[in-house]
Amino acid sequence: MMMKLLIPKQHGAWAMLVIPFVLSMVAGGSTVWHIFLFMGWFFLYLTTYSFVMFLKGKKKEYYKKWVMIYALAAILFLVPVGIYCMRLIYFGIAMIPFFCINLYYAKKKNERAFLNDVAAIFTFCIGGLASYYLGANELHNDAWTVFIYSFLYFLGCTLYVKTMIREKNNVTYKYYSWIYHFIMLFIVALIGPVWIVIAYLPSVLRAWILYGRKLSVMKIGIIEICNSVFFFCILVFSI
Repeated sequence: MMMKLLIPKQHGAWAMLVIPFVLSMVAGGSTVWHIFLFMGWFFLYLTTYSFVMFLKGKKKEYYKKWVMIYALAAILFLVPVGIYCMRLIYFGIAMIPFFCINLYYAKKKNERAFLNDVAAIFTFCIGGLASYYLGANELHNDAWTVFIYSFLYFLGCTLYVKTMIREKNNVTYKYYSWIYHFIMLFIVALIGPVWIVIAYLPSVLRAWILYGRKLSVMKIGIIEICNSVFFFCILVFSI
């Protein structure tokens, strides 16, 4: 009987794993080493997810097994690329404080805390910086632009999803989300070509128009997947 893989069912996390990495790879230049870095990044995410589940105290032996399996896979991919570009270790070090925040909230069994989400977004965006550095061998302005674009987008997604699910009855969150999405457009217009705001318009519209509507979690997820694909396509052809 085949062993069932432990795979997170979080479309938002998968989008954060892939989009900053690929956008940064396009902006900084791709190499064959990006395959190793991405696979290591992929298994490192699975390792941290398994470890967080392990900390929550249920089925510890089961999650411990997956921590070891995924950690070994991550090492097998990250060590070669780390030898090729040893300065990538600095990006890993930069992630540690944000990962510690995630561990804190996991221990408190409060992974839905807003600060926990923000810390995760920072971690994934730092992964994007590592991807850029691997191709360009330094961090140009483009690297930080992609970082900001990605961070702004995913922070908006976090606020929107909270207003639709966990905080749907919290009027304060509604105004946080609406004001943030409005300000976000101005920030995007200031740091790059004005037309880049097109990539964010679906985010703004769905935050304003869909709030208060009774949508299932599946429908919200599908909308977010479509929104992420749109955002990615616009950005990948503009950087």
